[in-house]
Amino acid sequence: MTPITMTAMHAGEFRAAGTDLSERRRSGVSTGPLIDIAAAPDMMGMHWAADGSLRLGTFTTIAAIAADPSVAAAYPGIAASAQGLATPQIRHLATLGGNLAQRSRCWYFRNPHIACLKKGGSGCPARSGNHLYHVVFDLGPCVAPHPSTMAAALLAYDAKVTTDRRTSLTIADLLGDGSNGAADNALQPGEMIKSVELPAPLQGERALYKRAISRTYAEWPLVESCARAVIKDGAFQFVRLAAGGIAPAPLRLHAVEAALQDRKATAAVIANAAEQATSGAKPLPMTGYKLDLLKGVAHDLLERLAGLS
Repeated sequence: MTPITMTAMHAGEFRAAGTDLSERRRSGVSTGPLIDIAAAPDMMGMHWAADGSLRLGTFTTIAAIAADPSVAAAYPGIAASAQGLATPQIRHLATLGGNLAQRSRCWYFRNPHIACLKKGGSGCPARSGNHLYHVVFDLGPCVAPHPSTMAAALLAYDAKVTTDRRTSLTIADLLGDGSNGAADNALQPGEMIKSVELPAPLQGERALYKRAISRTYAEWPLVESCARAVIKDGAFQFVRLAAGGIAPAPLRLHAVEAALQDRKATAAVIANAAEQATSGAKPLPMTGYKLDLLKGVAHDLLERLAGLS
């Protein structure tokens, strides 16, 4: 999970922990020069502001985020998302910046002998090939889902990203809308993520994370979601749902949020809202099963947030 840019495969790539980059170099997918990056003070650690907001340096490890009690108290969806990804060994090395900027997990991309859009090719072989684990929201020429669990969680928290060139990038700014099939992110050549800023949590908010995977451990999710809510007087006063594993970038489930806003937190309202999770979905021939997974994950999270399960 090493921060990289939209540069071609033969160009230089940044290396921090190198958990993803090392794998790509072993397989022959990445062969260009390496640029080792040192952790500057403003790229390390967790920095709390007086208003309760938090700045996370890009070199902060996933394990540190998952284990920090203050993060768990203020941003439980962030902590749970960090705890859920990869393995303990990887979490102790992988960095926040690397997780956001990691490369596609698509098996066609990972095969050094197959051309694809992300390797300078002219098409997406997964679209007409085996795309069992790919998108259910078909938003562009590449049908590989974005692999970053932390990106989905940060999207739910309205996080902002700072690079060495730009400030206040949203997760959508950073990862794009899927229309550029050649890129995993919208970083410019040579641009590096420096930190992520989380706004202060809302009073009384709750948050949860859930993933659906094809095996019980150490797998990229088929569908995952981070959900936040403020429920007061029995009604949803605030709600955010973001999902990953379903599109070229993590998505806010706006239709679900709209179906819940200012509505009573009842089983019927939640069941109806969860059905809206697939609004706008355009599944591929082999990915229709993800529709039920997405609705199920949303339904479970919302019922748990409302204290109904």
